[in-house]
Amino acid sequence: MLVHLSIRDIVLIERLDLTLGGGLSVLTGETGAGKSILLDALSLALGGRGDGSLVRHGARQGEVVAVFDVDGAHPARALLTENGFSDDGDVVLRRVQTADGRTRVFVNDRPSSVSLMRDLGAQLVEIHGQHDDRALVDPAAHRMVLDQYGALQPDAAAVAAGFSAWRRAEDELKIHRAKVSAAAREADYLRASVEELSDLAPLAGEEEELAERRQVMMRSEKVATDVSDAHEELSGRSSPVPALAALLKRLDRKRHEAPGLLDEAVERLGAALDGLGEAQMMLNAALRSLEFDPRALEETEERLFALRAAGRKYQVAVDDLPALAARMVGDLADLDAGEEKLSRLEAEVVEKRAAFDALALALSQKRMVAARLLEGAVMAELPDLKLERAEFIVEIASAPERASASGIDDVEFHVRTNPGTRAGPMMKVASGGELSRFLLALKVALADRGSAPTLVFDEIDTGVGGAVADAIGRRLGRLAGTVQVLSVTHAPQVAARADTHLLISKAEAEAGAGRVSTRVSEIGHDGRREEIARMLAGASVTDEARAAAARLIGAGGQ
Repeated sequence: MLVHLSIRDIVLIERLDLTLGGGLSVLTGETGAGKSILLDALSLALGGRGDGSLVRHGARQGEVVAVFDVDGAHPARALLTENGFSDDGDVVLRRVQTADGRTRVFVNDRPSSVSLMRDLGAQLVEIHGQHDDRALVDPAAHRMVLDQYGALQPDAAAVAAGFSAWRRAEDELKIHRAKVSAAAREADYLRASVEELSDLAPLAGEEEELAERRQVMMRSEKVATDVSDAHEELSGRSSPVPALAALLKRLDRKRHEAPGLLDEAVERLGAALDGLGEAQMMLNAALRSLEFDPRALEETEERLFALRAAGRKYQVAVDDLPALAARMVGDLADLDAGEEKLSRLEAEVVEKRAAFDALALALSQKRMVAARLLEGAVMAELPDLKLERAEFIVEIASAPERASASGIDDVEFHVRTNPGTRAGPMMKVASGGELSRFLLALKVALADRGSAPTLVFDEIDTGVGGAVADAIGRRLGRLAGTVQVLSVTHAPQVAARADTHLLISKAEAEAGAGRVSTRVSEIGHDGRREEIARMLAGASVTDEARAAAARLIGAGGQ
């Protein structure tokens, strides 16, 4: 429930700190005292529309803080967790509104979005009034309200799951049908491409391997040519070795004729011949190691060029050719087995639709039963609210062709205010005062069926008095037994039943400042009697009015 409301510089409210308890709290005061301002401020903290005009004149910004004591199992806790916020302790919603129209939002002291604040606010507080569009007057919420009343949420969840399964099956069928259709249009191209790529049989990483092998072969070919030329110079017809060997023999024969003169030259020439012989052997060994089949280079180049040509043709990298081939094979398989898969998917769609239809029809029938029970519960409240000639109707229009995740039913609350008149949507047929009483009767019927923990009623007793106002007070008191109820009221019969009475008044903000400020104060027994006497008698409070007020308070407390 709402345990604390802090307001700073909002319209006429300069500074207000309000602590609230459970049960029924009423807010009363003279017209223009600021009751609506209080609700506007609360609405701002619940994610309502911000406006710079809400900021108090002369202030740069206004601020509203709403603190809620929320049960650990309340859906608001789950919503906080889903959005990454701590759900320990109280739930604190803070809204800062600047005079230039900007707004800042904080949830549990962390910056947040207005949408999250609005979602949390909707789960924590319901505001009901003659012109409120967030409560039961919204036809879009009527189906959910009916499901809450009939405890049909599990059935509705099963219908939503069935709808999703059916839609997923339809989407899968649609995708496969489009895929098969596209494959059929390219069937000849696909078959030719698959055949070509199958013959080519590309492998991942093959391009890099072939390119490296080609480079090695080309380098080897170039080196082999130079080695062969060197070997030819040393061992071929122009080799200097035979001439040097013959020269060495002649010089060796002449050495004895000139002792010591040719010895060193003969030794050096012999060493050179030995070195040339060794070089010949080394060149022979090198030629043997560099021997390769020229056809291997040619085959490597042909394979490499074929792969690169295929990559250009299919506009993919060479390394992506295997994946392309596999995808094309899969497309052909889809085409070849397409009709069989289509038949299976079509049967699955029919099966899922039939399952959804069965669930939706069962839910629709349960809604019909719940609708009659809700009508009876609301109708039972109407006589005391002086709507004994009125009729409340839960209109259900079932349309399987408009199936949705919510089922096949459109639900809207209709009323007939007088016998013989045409029934119609509650918002269009009921007058302001009648609408308020219909809403109150609905809330009483729904009190223990998933209501927000805090209900706010904004002058729902406008235009009624006497027994009707007393009936409204009794029903607000009943609601306050299960949830926290705040009621802005002009009816003394309602005020007399309050557990907490808050008086809203205007006073000069500062002596001689010429500015007024809205004040809210909790009043005790004597103050309550005086305020209720004022509500009964008007400006001049008489002893008779005080006595009547005392009787109302006594009756309200029984």
